[in-house]
Amino acid sequence: MNNQFFKICITITLLTATITSCTKKLDLVPTNDVTADAVYSSQLGYKFALSKVYSAFANTGNAGGTGNPDISSQIINDEGNSDFLRLYWNLQELTTDEAAWTWQNDAGVRGLHEMTWSSTNPIIAGLYYRSYFQITLCNDFIRQSAPDKVAARGITGAAADTIKQFRSEARFLRAYQYWVLMDMFGNIPFVDENSPIASGLPKQQLRKDVFAYVESELKALETEMVAAKANEYGRADRAAAWALLARLYLNAKVYTGNDRYTDAITYCNKIINASYTLHPLYKELTIADNHLNTDENIFTITYDGTYIQNYGGTTYLTHGPAAVPGSISGTNGSWGGLRFTQNFVNLFTDATGNTDSRAQFYTVGQSKTMADLYTGTDGYSSTKYRNKTRTGNAAPNADPAGNFVDIDFPLFRFGEIYLTYAEAVLRGGTGGSNAAALNYINLLRTRAYRGSTAGNITAAQLTLDFILDERARELYYEATRRTDLVRYNKFTTSSYLWAWKGGIAAGRATDAKYNIFPLPSTDLSSNPNLVQNAGY
Repeated sequence: MNNQFFKICITITLLTATITSCTKKLDLVPTNDVTADAVYSSQLGYKFALSKVYSAFANTGNAGGTGNPDISSQIINDEGNSDFLRLYWNLQELTTDEAAWTWQNDAGVRGLHEMTWSSTNPIIAGLYYRSYFQITLCNDFIRQSAPDKVAARGITGAAADTIKQFRSEARFLRAYQYWVLMDMFGNIPFVDENSPIASGLPKQQLRKDVFAYVESELKALETEMVAAKANEYGRADRAAAWALLARLYLNAKVYTGNDRYTDAITYCNKIINASYTLHPLYKELTIADNHLNTDENIFTITYDGTYIQNYGGTTYLTHGPAAVPGSISGTNGSWGGLRFTQNFVNLFTDATGNTDSRAQFYTVGQSKTMADLYTGTDGYSSTKYRNKTRTGNAAPNADPAGNFVDIDFPLFRFGEIYLTYAEAVLRGGTGGSNAAALNYINLLRTRAYRGSTAGNITAAQLTLDFILDERARELYYEATRRTDLVRYNKFTTSSYLWAWKGGIAAGRATDAKYNIFPLPSTDLSSNPNLVQNAGY
């Protein structure tokens, strides 16, 4: 396994850069002032360009001078709020029982938790445009790395083969963004590397057709991407494609009306058989040296407190929780924003974390009950993201001022695979067994209980509702909750209520239209090919 680490180094004024070995992230060279043929004249040039595609996940603005406007920064009117993860996380978490944000005057926040958003919400529009911005970067790289383009530039042999691998990674990143858009917005406009540039407006595709496209891309990449655990840190490999396929198939009934649970099990099995294991300590999953967790991490967004400095990403998830002192978070203090509803806290039988170590709540000065949605002391807050190493030391690339953090965000990790396998088995998928499902859930719980089997469950206790609650306990603040609740038909219905759902303290059912977000009004007004989602 190649364990070389990368550093994403974004500095718009730089004109040259070099790949640095034995570091954590990806290097990046801005190329807006030179022609494509100059940029893509060598294998190294392609690697610099690929790093730009990756870095767009972690940075705000236009990711190092791509020449393509990042409309999300303009829509949100605050670049610190416009990075992909903060936008995506807010829509996956602030709309659920897992999170509320204190500062209601922040653009787009008011109405998310209450489920009263509209097509003019800037966070919704921001994610939409950010995802399409990243797709644009992918499309350009894919276009430039086509075999005929590579050959015309005189690149052959092993270098051409490596560029082909780079191209497969860009296709994966594009498929991931199309999955995000399909999951969030349903029927969406579609463009790929073959779409005419600056000619005509994109046509809208049905959700089921986008599903088919993402599926076909990922299945094609199974044989093109490097083997599981064989790529450089921070880059996608075959296991990342398998993990996205497993997530895609688990939610297939929502997307297409047809279940694909057997396929979800198939791709979980591929990952289970690829030498991944659970990292021994849950509390080390989201800390400053979690790049060392190659046992569990499948694919991450890499952050760096020195070279990636913005107020989104894991900086947001570390500073954001209300009242958490810097001595715990490893930062210069709290922004007083993120808090849990009591309904989420109640999913743990012991909120102290003395039994289930996943219960990482900060309670000093915080009331458990969220009596007011926008009061910073109402609701426990989180200590899950900490800008310290496993030994308690400063982050590897610590920001001396304490503003920015060094924690990588797990888009896919092995713990989710066990949960997906178990749910797919319980929903009737074949290729797995109830015994294996129970074993996998108990492996998660044994880790959570610090090696003790005291938290293990019996076969009779393994139900779909238990799996949903276990997903919350295991994956909270990892941007999966809204998708999970929609799949269980509990997001907008009365079958599960949480504080301030629907805008009242006790919670209430809301309109089913909120199971997906509206297309931004700005895109509808500029593209007559688009039809708004029903109810908006």
